[in-house]
Amino acid sequence: MSGAAPEPEVSTVIVSFNTRDLLRECLHALEGESAGLETETIVVDNASRDGSADMVAREFPRVKLIRSEVNLGFAPANNVAFREARGRYVLLLNSDAFLGPGALTRAVRHMEEEPEVGLGGGKLVGRDGAWQPSARMFPSVLNEFLMLSGLAARFAGSRFFGRADRTWADPDQPADVDWVPGAFSLVRREALEKAGYFDENFYLYYEETDFCRRLKMAGYTVRYWPDVVVVHLGGESSRTVEGLSLSRHGSQLTLWRMRSQLLYYRKHHPRHARLIKCLEQGWHRLRAWKNELGHGPAEKEKAADSRRVVELMEQAWEDTRGGRFAPPRPW
Repeated sequence: MSGAAPEPEVSTVIVSFNTRDLLRECLHALEGESAGLETETIVVDNASRDGSADMVAREFPRVKLIRSEVNLGFAPANNVAFREARGRYVLLLNSDAFLGPGALTRAVRHMEEEPEVGLGGGKLVGRDGAWQPSARMFPSVLNEFLMLSGLAARFAGSRFFGRADRTWADPDQPADVDWVPGAFSLVRREALEKAGYFDENFYLYYEETDFCRRLKMAGYTVRYWPDVVVVHLGGESSRTVEGLSLSRHGSQLTLWRMRSQLLYYRKHHPRHARLIKCLEQGWHRLRAWKNELGHGPAEKEKAADSRRVVELMEQAWEDTRGGRFAPPRPW
């Protein structure tokens, strides 16, 4: 009589939406990096239209596949998998993120050696090896202004101007940080249970920022590990969302980002929610006015884009009642 299957060290959770070929590559990379560890993998398919779920069922029979009939959004879909996960650690992995050599083993070892860490993230790079912001500061009115104005990008090496994405810091040095992107996050199970799962008011965007804030409030550290390297493409699911031709900003995604932004500020900085609205609308009104003075088609397009952003923020404010209410899902 065979014994019960051992409890996994790591439960990997992947939320999938219309990224079939990348998901296949992600799962193959994960399989290769799971050697020597007891693991389980849970894929939540958010009503993909490209056959992603069927591919997983056919090619990866050991993966636990959860099919959703609707697009639940990122936070609720992860929560579905959290309730199924049995591992001591839970790995959040995007379908367009591929583990580098030794990444998972190193991350688990760091967790074992650093019991104060509730969540750890790695160094995100593109396929060309170019570094991506991998360790960040919490949002604030100042940080939003520096990013929106372009000062953060212009003076990326400045500790003040580059503060939001920590572009001033040596990416090869480990650090305690405010939050790390959800493309790769290893979470201690007890920390997940203590801080609570993702806030499902966030359909997309800001859910991992809110989660890291709650982890820190629960007494845990968020750590950046530069020796855990993950190739991340970014934005692949977003490109499949219908309605992105409304403007080059991608009006649907911009509206979702604004809704989540207002929900985040109302939750954590209630007196700043209106300031954020005024900041973004004011900046884009100025940008529209400046570009309307030009005579070329590029300037006219920029002016139209900025006017559209102003409208979208007004809509997001109304949709969320000033950040007090999350619209019904799916957004």
